[in-house]
Amino acid sequence: MIDELYSARILNLAANLPHSGRLAAPQGTGERVARLCGSKAVVDVTLDADGRVAEFAQDVKACALGQAAAGVLGESIIGASVDEIAGARDAMSAMLKAGGEGPEGRFEGLRALKLVADYPARHASTMVAIEATLDAVKQALARKAADTRTSLAGAA
Repeated sequence: MIDELYSARILNLAANLPHSGRLAAPQGTGERVARLCGSKAVVDVTLDADGRVAEFAQDVKACALGQAAAGVLGESIIGASVDEIAGARDAMSAMLKAGGEGPEGRFEGLRALKLVADYPARHASTMVAIEATLDAVKQALARKAADTRTSLAGAA
């Protein structure tokens, strides 16, 4: 079973991390650490006028499973809304913990990690990138909302 967990698809995703690094001027940054194993993801984002991810960068130091999840995320994140990301996170969590089918749509590639459900000690490392991304987008949205309120107040 462990050989299936570390399939060629998982190892390929882990080895090819899209959008690796950091953004020079992010609107939001999220960081998550899996306490059990120390896997860590730091994610920077900027959003477009509609609140969708326009720029994305990730610095991920994780096991192959965490890196693979970050690989899928990096392939699919540009143009995603906070609702899509939250939905993917929830579906991923349900897939790992409750026998769910996994994310659909743009993040369907995360289903490649379905076998991780049998390894609870690996759940947190598999989730760090998507959790950090959701935190970064929420921070960017809050900052945009605060900027809008400030500029409106200044115009009065």
